[in-house]
Amino acid sequence: MKQKLFDKFAELFGNSDGAHFYFSPGRVNLIGEHTDYNGGHVFPCALTMGTYGAARRRDDRMLHFYSMNLDKFDVVEASLDDLTNKKEYNWANYPLGVVWAFTEKGCKLDTGFDMVIWGNIPNGSGLSSSASLEVLTGVILTDLYQITDLTMTDLALIGQYSENNFNGCNCGIMDQFAVAMGKKDNAIFLDTNTMKYEYAPIHLEDAKIVITNSKVKHSLVDSAYNDRRQECTDALAALKTELDINALGDLTPEEFEANKELITDPVQLKRAKHAVYENQRTIDAVAALRDGDINKFGQLMNQSHISLRDDYEVSCEEIDILVDLAWKIPGVIGSRITGGGFGGCTVSIVKNDAVDTFINDIGKTYKEKVGHEAEFYTVDIGDGASRID
Repeated sequence: MKQKLFDKFAELFGNSDGAHFYFSPGRVNLIGEHTDYNGGHVFPCALTMGTYGAARRRDDRMLHFYSMNLDKFDVVEASLDDLTNKKEYNWANYPLGVVWAFTEKGCKLDTGFDMVIWGNIPNGSGLSSSASLEVLTGVILTDLYQITDLTMTDLALIGQYSENNFNGCNCGIMDQFAVAMGKKDNAIFLDTNTMKYEYAPIHLEDAKIVITNSKVKHSLVDSAYNDRRQECTDALAALKTELDINALGDLTPEEFEANKELITDPVQLKRAKHAVYENQRTIDAVAALRDGDINKFGQLMNQSHISLRDDYEVSCEEIDILVDLAWKIPGVIGSRITGGGFGGCTVSIVKNDAVDTFINDIGKTYKEKVGHEAEFYTVDIGDGASRID
């Protein structure tokens, strides 16, 4: 992959002398969905699929972005003197937003750079192609400009800041954090309220993580994602009229049930119920994993999907079909929607001897029911973003 990127870089920019090579993973969240902006816990892991980049500083103030996945856009050209989101920049608004966020945070970028990327995360799949690209850009900037006072956590926060304020999606911190802080063979148990985290080894001795792509693309900026966040904010405001809390994640399910009548809007009540119960499910799931109880972990994954489908209403017909089919297959420990929702992927834990059946049976039936094929990825858990040459 490195040689392909460098060859394209040389073709576009004359040569590849002095360019460096970088990688930033995608992520999958095992449990803890739509809890990150509600002050709750999440449990994501970085994947070995992700976004590769080659980059080199320029002598002028121009910024050049090129995607080998989206070559119809040719080289997108911008300038350090005009860091604004423009529709014609399309995908390049994500790395450009990180450049903007760096300058907003006081980092001095005195020259521009050239950047070529290629990724194997399907766009719109819910595996965080945008966060992968944002953190990749952060790693490139700290390396090219020798910025030494930013941690990987800082890069995650900068990526989130750029997506919130430059690209208009009110995402929480989970995606960027998982991409930046990933660790091989470990998931990250993150308290998004305090930013305290710990790594939890994922040892699936007789099972695999299988991601199924519904091939229904979502765009969180254009979807109801921001609406869900506002509904949670409104529910929290109703609870705060009598409770001293800062986030929905501060409540146990028992405390929520004792005070839920404070939320008079029925939609807001459903959203808040999901946020509170999903947070507890995530805590319970990590405890089950530590106890070696993978079956309980799977049951909690299934409960998570039901809540995301019924209370948070971020699933869709195609995803529900995939999950229902998975639940019927012997050897499937758990299966749920993963990511922001409104399409994208499911994540399943499947016993080794059932993986082929899982892929064949679901693939056949899904195509019959929906009219197009799903894609399956048996994934490994990898490290976070870095320069790799």
